[in-house]
Amino acid sequence: MKTLLTLLVAVSLISPAIAQDLVPTARNIPYSDAPHERQVLDIYSPKDAKNLPVVFWIHGGGWQGGDKTSVQLKPQAFVEKGFVFVSTNYRLLPGVEMDAIIRDIAKSLGWVHHNIAKHGGDPTRILVMGHSAGAQLAALICTDDRYLKAEKVALSNLKGCVPVDGDTYDIPAIIETAETRNRVHGLPQPKYGHRLKFGNDPAKHLDYSAVTHIAPGKNIPPFLILYVADHPDNSAQAQRLNTKLTEAKISSKAYGAKETNHTRINANLGLPDDPATAELFAFVQRALSPAPAK
Repeated sequence: MKTLLTLLVAVSLISPAIAQDLVPTARNIPYSDAPHERQVLDIYSPKDAKNLPVVFWIHGGGWQGGDKTSVQLKPQAFVEKGFVFVSTNYRLLPGVEMDAIIRDIAKSLGWVHHNIAKHGGDPTRILVMGHSAGAQLAALICTDDRYLKAEKVALSNLKGCVPVDGDTYDIPAIIETAETRNRVHGLPQPKYGHRLKFGNDPAKHLDYSAVTHIAPGKNIPPFLILYVADHPDNSAQAQRLNTKLTEAKISSKAYGAKETNHTRINANLGLPDDPATAELFAFVQRALSPAPAK
């Protein structure tokens, strides 16, 4: 009851500018030739936008659901701060395999890089963010440069990566953790869990894990890894990703949000006085600041 009351008070304090729905300035733009109905994106641009930094958002939904319209407060919050905000759809399991989903994200981001100037964005200042399944996709696309290279996009155009409460930055680890927990407690294994979603092939599990591809000298952007502090699996995955990035001397911070959950940490991004939002915008400011002169 106390948590619900706190949430209701927080919602009541949202400014009218942020509480209202922001309508995309461009909707359902196809990013692929002969596109599938889900290979589309929405753009939210400030009035008279020109050469503004870009947020590229990837929705969650277990790689099986979700939609680009589920962006809550984020477009309004970023547009008010002088960003172009892009939210993308992608094809879903089980209609396609995981490789196709990742390539959809790369193709969408490639379209943004090559076309966002027409909508007021700077193609050389893109921040990639995503929640849940979108967090895995964001982290992978920012570390495994093969996908963006295929779309003629260099990692150097990405100025930051913010995965939000993902559990699959190290896929073999989460598979072993979840399956061991079920086994020792005598519980059935999920019929369509991570093992099958990612291809039922240990080599693919490694290849689709962001931690596999982290290395110095690749122009991997700085990371802010947001996660729910009291969720053991997501906390462990966030710390694992943060450790690998730090070992490779890539700027990274893992921030554990308290008194929240998997859904709320995402929904509250953009709320005034939300601690994760404060971390997010502080990170964005650092990521977009000019490098100090040597």
